[in-house]
Amino acid sequence: MAKKENIIEEIAHETEKVIKKGMKKAEEIVEETVEGAENIVKKAGERAEQLIESKEISHKKDPDNEKDKSEKKEKKPKSKLEELKEKAKALEGKFKETDKKGIKEIKEEVTGEKEAKKDVLVPIEDYLKASIHLGTRVITPHMRPYVYRRRADGLAVFNTDLLDDKIKEAADYLAGFAPEDIVLVCKREAGWKAAQKFAGTFGIRSFTKKYPAGILTNTNLKDFFEAELVFICDPWLDKNALTDANKIKIPVLAVCDTNNYTFGINKILPGNNKSAKSLGIIFYLLTKLYAEKRKIKIEEPKVEDYIDDWANLQPPK
Repeated sequence: MAKKENIIEEIAHETEKVIKKGMKKAEEIVEETVEGAENIVKKAGERAEQLIESKEISHKKDPDNEKDKSEKKEKKPKSKLEELKEKAKALEGKFKETDKKGIKEIKEEVTGEKEAKKDVLVPIEDYLKASIHLGTRVITPHMRPYVYRRRADGLAVFNTDLLDDKIKEAADYLAGFAPEDIVLVCKREAGWKAAQKFAGTFGIRSFTKKYPAGILTNTNLKDFFEAELVFICDPWLDKNALTDANKIKIPVLAVCDTNNYTFGINKILPGNNKSAKSLGIIFYLLTKLYAEKRKIKIEEPKVEDYIDDWANLQPPK
């Protein structure tokens, strides 16, 4: 038992020594850490004092700071009246610059067109009078390239110079076919008079009130006939004729408004196809050009024969 007690005492003694050494080491580490932290804080404080001193010196030496302060004190916020006066002067300068420019130059800036075309089929005023340039409030992706702008009331506006070119192109295309090989379809009542006048002038087969579907495709029909070109006035209303033409794969010429899709159409003639005046001037011009290109002698067409009360018409506002 005595031996056992001695061993326990030795272990306790050794353990106490180890604990004392650990405590001493821990105290040393804490002292070193505290000393290091004090040094860091001291250095940071010295650095901060240096920066503050240097900033104060530069601020004292810089005379602009004092000027800025004095200017800021002297400057007062502008009143609304003064701001309005300045804006009025700026606008006055712009108006003076505008007065110096000619009307043509201003038109160029607004429309992007340098000069009005000289070789138009009829004066631009006549196109406007016939409202050929007015589309609908709907613009399909197919017809977007022909649209110049949109009016304040939402109506799309065709580019009249472009329309003039397209009428010429349509006449060239039409002239590639003999009158007996063309069939004209116009279901819209507004276009009946002009379409019948055009077709009657050249002996072209036409359908104005109703187009009998299958007349070009069904050989069993009594009134079946063949054609080389189908000319329609509206791809939507005249869709039966368009479908028949596509079935037998013959080309289609169509007057297309801004709300029309042009699937299955070989030649597009952009323009207002809802108005009797617009369709009237289109067929009037096509009559003149087709006769000229095909060298067909006819009596000089008059626009009054295609459009009622033409002399009293005014351009739409």
